[in-house]
Amino acid sequence: MIREHDSVVLTAGLPEHGLERGDIGTVVLIHRGGAGYEVEFVTLEGETVAVVSLQASQVRAITPGEIAHARPLPTA
Repeated sequence: MIREHDSVVLTAGLPEHGLERGDIGTVVLIHRGGAGYEVEFVTLEGETVAVVSLQASQVRAITPGEIAHARPLPTA
């Protein structure tokens, strides 16, 4: 069960927001009992990249044994 303030993993890229599959965001709002989520994606310096409304199928919970990976953002 994904709750507010949980970190989640993007399951598919969102190029219009500069986001790639595997990017990690934080749930800031839950829609319709978990049918969807408002997720904030930030840089490692804390700058917001995007706040996106996503369907439940577009994110997943972080699972044990995973490691985070840093990557540069695409330039506009």
